[in-house]
Amino acid sequence: MSRTSRKSPRSRRAQRSYESHAWNNGFAFAVSQLVEIGREFYSRGWVLGTSGNFSAVLRREPLWLAITSTGSDKGHLLPQQILEIDETAGVFRGEGRPSAETALHFAVVRDKNAGAVLHTHSVWSTLLSEQRASEGGLAIEGYEMLKGLEGISSHEHCEWLPILENSQNIEELAREASNALQENPKSHGFLLRGHGLYTWGATIADAKRHVEILEFLMETLVRGGSTTPACQRIGP
Repeated sequence: MSRTSRKSPRSRRAQRSYESHAWNNGFAFAVSQLVEIGREFYSRGWVLGTSGNFSAVLRREPLWLAITSTGSDKGHLLPQQILEIDETAGVFRGEGRPSAETALHFAVVRDKNAGAVLHTHSVWSTLLSEQRASEGGLAIEGYEMLKGLEGISSHEHCEWLPILENSQNIEELAREASNALQENPKSHGFLLRGHGLYTWGATIADAKRHVEILEFLMETLVRGGSTTPACQRIGP
């Protein structure tokens, strides 16, 4: 006759201690990476003032994020300004309130199964999001740097970044972003008109690389005086 194996109280305590240690290490790693990214992006002019916001997934079921607090200076981010939040945006660790655009981060994480979401406010994304708004998006083709995007192996790739009208109604904006992501599953980012770039990645490092690639490409387009799409929108 078989017996059901049960862990002793000591074993259960050890398991809880291990899980707590792993969780704290995961949060600490996210904090260190997001703080470093804030300082680097600030130095490159991509998140001046209190602009921009960053997040990283801590757990998927249920969904928890590490996210920058609203109004924080990304060039001088403090560890306590990275918050630990749940799906309701309830704060469990850190100081301040979650970014005002938290709903957008949750939308991207869910629709793209992303591990991190980074939002920048560069001059280049601001200008191009205004210039190309009537076209519904920004098309980029022919640059070797496109190969830095996940899954792209040729400079002939046409990258389409949807452009959404900016709004202070973040819940509605998150729904519109979700729709745009579903309609453009091959896109690696999107623009908010007159506002900036959102991109993501499976890891924080992947998301950071996508910011670097897309910001380079947008700066190249503006400095090169490009005013017409290089290619046509590519659907699903």
